[in-house]
Amino acid sequence: MQDHDLLAERFEANRTELRAVAYRMLGSASEADDAVQEAWLRLSRADASDIDNLGGWLTTVVARVCLDMLRSRTSRREEPLAPGLHELVAGDEGGLDPEHAAVVADSVGFAMLVVLDTLPPAERVAFVLHDMFAVPFDEIAPIVGRSSDATRQLASRARRRVQGASADPVADRARQREVVEAFLAAARDGRFEALLALLDPDVVVRADRAAVQAGASEEVRGADAVAGTFSGRARAARPALVGGAVGLVWTQQGQARMVFDFTIADGKVVEIELIADPERIRELEPTILGA
Repeated sequence: MQDHDLLAERFEANRTELRAVAYRMLGSASEADDAVQEAWLRLSRADASDIDNLGGWLTTVVARVCLDMLRSRTSRREEPLAPGLHELVAGDEGGLDPEHAAVVADSVGFAMLVVLDTLPPAERVAFVLHDMFAVPFDEIAPIVGRSSDATRQLASRARRRVQGASADPVADRARQREVVEAFLAAARDGRFEALLALLDPDVVVRADRAAVQAGASEEVRGADAVAGTFSGRARAARPALVGGAVGLVWTQQGQARMVFDFTIADGKVVEIELIADPERIRELEPTILGA
């Protein structure tokens, strides 16, 4: 009993930090508490004598639980709003307790949580753990099932999304769609000058290994080169939600075969990532947009 009580005390010493991690990942107070409780259940069943760094072990467990919870969310909303965010804004269900309110106030605002809710699960986990809690990439990599370099790319991509997003994600998405649809129309029609007008002078196109194997260039830099690459092409691509942002997708027999993931800032395309790796495409959950 004494060992159990000591373990409980050590867990309680980490609870606030674990709740903060879970809240940033899930955007829901109740789900964050569920994730932390699950971490306690797993700890109580584990051999704690084999755990050298309890705080790190618990953070890893909470992150994995949160990743599973994020992946289990089956519906994507046209207007992103994480479950439980209304509690933060409207004070439903009696509001947050003082400890939890302090956690929420610590660098997490409503706009940030809404933006985080647009990120694919693995990106969100990598970004939160690294950028908000300084967890090294080599420790995050096993959680998201990627290499350390791939995990670094996940966090970098999430960072660009967060930095480029406005406080009004619905309006931001509408502006993204305008730019992407204009890009697609200009590319299909071979209108080189119209493409140039949509591209940042330092725009870069990067392709993953699978896309390179399919014939794409690994990297293309500069507005002229990128416009030349796409002019008269992309005829089969269609606008889609890609990881919560607007991009393009090419499908074959009803399956997404390549995703064009756009990064847009100030109305200009600053980066396009061509993704053909099936696992990454599944992670991004591309959804064709209607007219």
